[in-house]
Amino acid sequence: MSALECARELQPDLVRLRHSLHREPELGLRLPRTQEKVLAALDGLPLDITLGRELSSVTAVLRGGRPGGAVLLRGDMDALPVDERTGVEYASEVPGRMHGCGHDLHTAGLVGAATLLADRRESLQGDVVFMFQPGEEGHNGAGAMIDEGVLDAAGKPLDAAFALHVSANRLPGGWVASRPGTVMTASDVLRVTVRGEGGHGSAPHHAKDPVPAVCEMVTALQNWVTRTFDIFDPVVVTVGRLRAGTQQNVIPDTAEFEATVRSYSEANHDRLAQGLPRLVRGIAQAHGLEAEVAYEMLYPVTVNEPVATEFALETARDLFGAGEVWLAPQPASGSEDFSLVLNKVPGAMLLVGAAPEGVDVEKAPQNHSPRAVFDDRVLHRQAALLAELAERRLAAGTSA
Repeated sequence: MSALECARELQPDLVRLRHSLHREPELGLRLPRTQEKVLAALDGLPLDITLGRELSSVTAVLRGGRPGGAVLLRGDMDALPVDERTGVEYASEVPGRMHGCGHDLHTAGLVGAATLLADRRESLQGDVVFMFQPGEEGHNGAGAMIDEGVLDAAGKPLDAAFALHVSANRLPGGWVASRPGTVMTASDVLRVTVRGEGGHGSAPHHAKDPVPAVCEMVTALQNWVTRTFDIFDPVVVTVGRLRAGTQQNVIPDTAEFEATVRSYSEANHDRLAQGLPRLVRGIAQAHGLEAEVAYEMLYPVTVNEPVATEFALETARDLFGAGEVWLAPQPASGSEDFSLVLNKVPGAMLLVGAAPEGVDVEKAPQNHSPRAVFDDRVLHRQAALLAELAERRLAAGTSA
């Protein structure tokens, strides 16, 4: 049977695993229940398994029956601090937590790929590393796993690395999309606290009001971006949190805000890290105030290696048909710590449509929404695609 036919037989087990993960979402780097479920799902497969020391990761290595190279397949496992509002029967049972980005599908799909490849172990021309990763949602889980040796788990250099990410909207269910080069943005965080001197709202001249300075900073960020960066190499700065004061007639001592910063090239990534702190400090100084500025560079730009990307898209065309594979014309505006893997190993990240059947993909709730729904039907397709990517890349050897 083909990989897709074999994967269809796994579908009921993958659905049960995915629903179990969805009901008990966990956050960050410590996912003990999730790790337990993954280990149970992998039990009995011929895998060399290593658990993370500082995080609840699982690294599983399948040794092929024939000599060859090594390929890494990654699935992230953590959830989001979101109250679920989907109404599905397997909805989160943990208040304030939800698998709103589809990582439960990634985990189940990677288990499926491990199962498929284990059945083909004797003919496999090399080794496969399965990277079950916590902490993708802003916790640098990929970086922690790299520090703990996931890229060396096979005992030989990796020839390629691949990951899939589901999308609750934009792509029809089951469709695959990617592009060579930049596929997702870099992600940083700007945190600013402006310190003044509080006082009575009726007499601002006797205080040092930090609120107007922070307001000026928020608007200045947008003006600075449009006047500093090429519109064809865009930058996005969004202030998502702003806090000041306790009452309408009290001038507070401090005001603060946090912004997410996205960029599509490493050159701009570096310029932002220098320019944004300088800008807000200058505005604070102009107001006679002090600014504490923290700029955290989270994830670099996710860059797909062109040859690996074409190979991955061609593999998807063979599996699903050319009509369900899309060469994306532009990068996605989200960010990924799989970028840290791709900085060291040639490979590609692909998007998989997981919008429910009959839904208008242009109007469906997006990833991270409390109403985001991902369709179980794509589970076996993920498993088949990941397995085929590994098997074909190993078969290609050094000629790829």
